[in-house]
Amino acid sequence: MKKHAPAAMRNRDPIAAVLHQELPESGTVLEIASGSGEHIVHFAHLFGNLDWQPSDPDPEAIASILAYFNEYDGTNLRLPMVLDAASPASWEVRGADAILCINMIHISPWEATLGLFEGAARFLGGRNLPLILYGPYIEQGVETAPSNIEFDESLRSRNGQWGLRRLEDVDAVAASHGFARTARHAMPANNLTVVYRAG
Repeated sequence: MKKHAPAAMRNRDPIAAVLHQELPESGTVLEIASGSGEHIVHFAHLFGNLDWQPSDPDPEAIASILAYFNEYDGTNLRLPMVLDAASPASWEVRGADAILCINMIHISPWEATLGLFEGAARFLGGRNLPLILYGPYIEQGVETAPSNIEFDESLRSRNGQWGLRRLEDVDAVAASHGFARTARHAMPANNLTVVYRAG
């Protein structure tokens, strides 16, 4: 049942270092597209003062998260919920004080990004709370690494609706929902962690 993503092991500690700077001291962190569940279990262990809510639209991912959940010995990790980022009206979320989304935006249709910000505005809007995104992006005025160009081509060959997004396009969607980018953290392997807040 449990899935293993090698990238999750490599990037979880650099991401955690950013989370230390950006997350609130208490409350609930909703992770969108939790995938295997390895990230959220690791973060729940590190940030015991926060409650962690995993989610994913894929039944196999939900099964993997549940397997990790059943092995977790803490009390701050919630049962995974089925959640489609592209359909924010259907989110059965009780509340959130931060939203985390790792490696989804480039491996999903653009509608998922639009829905992500629409849903985030509902739960975080007006409270200066963080929406934290991790992954590779194309930035205006910044040379794209050859590995990211190859990755983009690979994604688009697999699914025409996938691919690396232009960060200014994500910024524009954020602005349309009242968010502004408040941080850009350079990460290993030509990735970024970007943070949006709606004050």
